[in-house]
Amino acid sequence: MKTEVLPIHSSVLFEAATEKAATLLDCGEIVALPSETVYGLAADALNTSAVRCIYEVKQRPANNPLIVHIASRKMLQTCVREWSDVAEKFANAFWPGPLTLVLPKAKCITHAITAGLDSVAIRWPAHPLMQAVIRRLGRPLAAPSANLANQLSPTSAEHVLNQLDKRIPLIVDGGLSNVGIESTVLSLCGAAPTVLRPGVIHLEALQAIDPSTRNLDALSKRKNSKQPQLSPGLHKKHYAPRARLKIHHWDSTSNLLKAVEAFGATQSRTCIICHEQIPSAETFSRVSVIPHDPEAYARALYAELFVADQEKPDLILIESVPDTSAWQGIRDRITRASSN
Repeated sequence: MKTEVLPIHSSVLFEAATEKAATLLDCGEIVALPSETVYGLAADALNTSAVRCIYEVKQRPANNPLIVHIASRKMLQTCVREWSDVAEKFANAFWPGPLTLVLPKAKCITHAITAGLDSVAIRWPAHPLMQAVIRRLGRPLAAPSANLANQLSPTSAEHVLNQLDKRIPLIVDGGLSNVGIESTVLSLCGAAPTVLRPGVIHLEALQAIDPSTRNLDALSKRKNSKQPQLSPGLHKKHYAPRARLKIHHWDSTSNLLKAVEAFGATQSRTCIICHEQIPSAETFSRVSVIPHDPEAYARALYAELFVADQEKPDLILIESVPDTSAWQGIRDRITRASSN
């Protein structure tokens, strides 16, 4: 299969890409589309065989549910069987945007999407191309990140092509994702709103809408299990480069060099990703500096990991990030990426 890459940097190209993507989706194909979080691998959410193709192409475990993307209130009503006042408050505050709400599913949502659960994860994306495709198709899209299972999530068309070339018919190139990590996932199926997967919309922002909002108890996370996961992104190892990745704090170059040695790597075969303690680039394969700001860091993280991984290093060493709510989504991603 030849993978076509279509740009959208003019109104004519945008319209052509929208039409091509919607036509393929209507025929049961899967395509890669840009979103503000990361690029998504999209299929018609109401076409069970197309949804199963997502799992096959990504090599994704069947117990890992997908997120359904909508672009209207009418689509929302077809996907969920309950819509509470609390859900309305969160939607008004954060939609369209990088918040996914988990709600009781409607009958039309196949168990292939929900991994057998009676709930469905719903998001209204902010990216104009994905909105346009959903509206042109007239049906919601199932769309996890457009990468192979457990590998780096893509924030550009180049990243998608690197992993899925010749596996899918179309990638729409919408430039770099401006959020950079996957959406916050918030369950509204329990006694209190519960964050299943942290993201750039952090706990304090959610508690401003509903003070009872809480983080998922670590003991209730279904790790290393064949049971359905409560949310995408809960596997212990996820979002990972091919190279070995470790998280470490250092306060001097000498301590950094000791850490590299302790991890069994050589300086010339080590890539460094940092934000505060910046070493000289001369002794390492690559040194990447990301701004010490959670939103800017999230936007750059996967792109920097992708570039470092292309060096084929023995080790990628990433500087530990602050232990605050604003950084929780980033800590989650780099912790899972570094899991063995």
